[in-house]
Amino acid sequence: MCFHYSLTQELSKVGERLKVSSEELKWQPAYHANGFTFLKMPVITSENPTTIQLFNWGLIPSWIKTKSDADKIKAQTLNARSETVFEKPSFRSGIIHQRCLIPTDGFFEWMEFNKKKYPHYIFLKNKEFFCFAGIYSNWVDKETGEITQTFSILTTEANSMMERIHNIKKRMPVIIDSTHYEEWLQSKLPPSNIKAFFTPYPADKMEGYTIGKLLNSKNFDSNIPAVIEPVAYPELD
Repeated sequence: MCFHYSLTQELSKVGERLKVSSEELKWQPAYHANGFTFLKMPVITSENPTTIQLFNWGLIPSWIKTKSDADKIKAQTLNARSETVFEKPSFRSGIIHQRCLIPTDGFFEWMEFNKKKYPHYIFLKNKEFFCFAGIYSNWVDKETGEITQTFSILTTEANSMMERIHNIKKRMPVIIDSTHYEEWLQSKLPPSNIKAFFTPYPADKMEGYTIGKLLNSKNFDSNIPAVIEPVAYPELD
């Protein structure tokens, strides 16, 4: 699954590369974005494909009735499995009508070895930022009228590299190749074309290394540059 990722670049650079606007957004680069804090992260939506917006991670379907129900479901919708996304009530509308790109320059997963877990940082070999495939929703609080904009990251089966790293659940995020960003955001894309995006990203275009265990600390702010620095574990050699 994908519950932790980074976007360390300034939004102005992301916007320039994607040829979209990032003006007037107050946002700081994230070295460790933890999904379970439901923080706001940059997205580009099919509804507004020329602008970067900040949406909360943890999708709240539009049909949720109360704030308490919204708070419960968002912890279960940080990810959406591509194999069932057309079937699950929380996701089936979004995958057809509300798809988004989620800029990132790397994500985190854990390898299990001898009953211990070792965090890894995974990125593209060319060191460029890239985009996860996502879906989004605009939820309206019926009591206050407040609109909460939220998103979920699509996941798929692991490629050969990710099978070695994420060696228990063997999953990875759906990564959209940069040549297909515009197609992913097309509003009337047929289901068969959408499903074609769900294949694992090529392992030979990705890299990863072990990092320290700052990521695991509950009483320490891990949103710092040191969190993505390489750390070797001799027992894994």
